[in-house]
Amino acid sequence: MKFLLKRSNDIINKNLQISQVFIKTIHGKVLANKTPLNKVEVINKTAKTSTRTNELGEFSILAKEQDSLLFFSKDYFFTRLKLTSENLKNNNLVVNMIIKAEELNEVVITAIKFQKVEFDAEKVNEINNNKTANDLTRYTGVNDGRIRYAAKMNIPLRGSYLKEKHELDDRFKKHATAYCPSDFFTKNLKLDADQKELFLEFCDADPKSKTLLEHPNVLATMDFLYAKNEEFKKLKP
Repeated sequence: MKFLLKRSNDIINKNLQISQVFIKTIHGKVLANKTPLNKVEVINKTAKTSTRTNELGEFSILAKEQDSLLFFSKDYFFTRLKLTSENLKNNNLVVNMIIKAEELNEVVITAIKFQKVEFDAEKVNEINNNKTANDLTRYTGVNDGRIRYAAKMNIPLRGSYLKEKHELDDRFKKHATAYCPSDFFTKNLKLDADQKELFLEFCDADPKSKTLLEHPNVLATMDFLYAKNEEFKKLKP
């Protein structure tokens, strides 16, 4: 009888020792971008216990190996951690949570129509007449530095026009050169080296070349150059 009682006590003590070894208080910290998170729910799903983090993001909870810890906060994505023997040994968990993307409210776009600006010739003439009447230079002969009748000067400068045209031509030339192999003009189109510049100017005169600049495509560019080359060859020297 004494033997049976002793055996029973040994089993109870052994179970208590096992329980004390494997169940322990786990300490950890919950962060988001290195910032401590307060009031995060820490739930031991296996043991059905829970706690919350403090202002420093720290928490403590009873757990053992293979227990599942859940971390929940309404502003962050749900996080789960299954404890390992290494976690129990180090006893210094660091859990990083990811913030949820903010959901934008529905945006309503309203089309706004602006009042059309109309040209009133009578108003323009009235303004010009008032300027002429108030211009004292015709009486005093003293120039005050203003350009008289500046509003009527609407003729583009020849230099600016030529520069703009040159830039457009140069843009198409760069486009054709960039999209075609280096020997395309001499080998495929059978053009002499001194004909290349003239040929590109001939292509630029076609309105379709502007479409190629707006929607660049190597096959479309080559097809266009092949077609223009046939026209170019038919020109009289």
